Amino acid sequence: MTPPDGNPGSSPYALELGGRPAQGRGESRTALLRFRPARVKPVENGEDVKYVVGNWHEEKQFWISMAVRSPSQTLANKTSLLNRASHFLSAAASSSHCSASSPTKALDEMASEAAKVVVPESVLRKRKREELWAAAGKEKAVAEKKKAIESRKIIFSRAKQYAEEYEAQEKELVQLKREARMKGGFYVSPEEKLLFVVRIRGINAMHPKTRKILQLLRLRQIFNGVFLKVNKATINMLRRVEPYVAYGYPNLKSVRELIYKRGYGKLNKQRIPLTNNKVIEEGLGKHDIICIEDLVHEVMTVGPHFKEANNFLWPFKLKAPLGGLKKKRNHYVEGGDAGNRENYINELIKRMN
Repeated sequence: MTPPDGNPGSSPYALELGGRPAQGRGESRTALLRFRPARVKPVENGEDVKYVVGNWHEEKQFWISMAVRSPSQTLANKTSLLNRASHFLSAAASSSHCSASSPTKALDEMASEAAKVVVPESVLRKRKREELWAAAGKEKAVAEKKKAIESRKIIFSRAKQYAEEYEAQEKELVQLKREARMKGGFYVSPEEKLLFVVRIRGINAMHPKTRKILQLLRLRQIFNGVFLKVNKATINMLRRVEPYVAYGYPNLKSVRELIYKRGYGKLNKQRIPLTNNKVIEEGLGKHDIICIEDLVHEVMTVGPHFKEANNFLWPFKLKAPLGGLKKKRNHYVEGGDAGNRENYINELIKRMN
């Protein structure tokens, strides 16, 4: 629908002159205003026709119709726009001097008046607020992407550094044992600094103090496991609850598998799976622990922030050991399962993980 003397993209309106009314509209109705929603279809300038407003002029025997394209940029209220269109088309159709130029002039006048309509302040505020939010969201996304790239480089370098450190420790241990054997002696390993404790019995016939100690150790359910730092306080507590727990000294492989497979963090008092380094960074970033390898290293070496890292880790919920337990009422040295089993705890972790 192109005005005879204008460009389709010159205004949000288009005028169509000529032809007869559609069948059934009736030729005897002078200055009859008609509204009908038009099927949305593309026009030459890429906009969509939303409404068609028309008027049949009896004397001139032609139909004056106006296709109103999307009026959101010109007038917020579409109803008001259609009312204005009906006014000008009615005047143009009933005029005795109706021609192709007079309705176009009327439409231009209507467009100039519509442009003067003030957009409500609330709409302007909402529009401005949404623009600010969109800009802030883009800035945040760019900053997060940049930070993720930098963090990835740091995490990779740290993982490489830890791998080299563990390998150097193993080589040093082999060398020290070899030197001791060549001298006819024995190599005595330094005292262990890390314990892993698993609860293997329930609450039947349990002393209240024993139950309280298990609560302090965060071993509230059977087959729960936690890491502990070796010191006088923890050793004394474990002696009181020894019939109910199995504990020992885990190696690097066991620590890594526990954290990777069954590790959960505590964020906002919620149990969150460690499926993303962002979870660890959010909980322990202030202690310079930003990835899971940092967490494994801090726990394994009992570093300066071991307490915070261990409290961040939710108690491990292990399964019943593959093959079952032998005699959990007896101590490990008596052929049972309870008590200290030193390095043999790794075999139990493997069966329960």
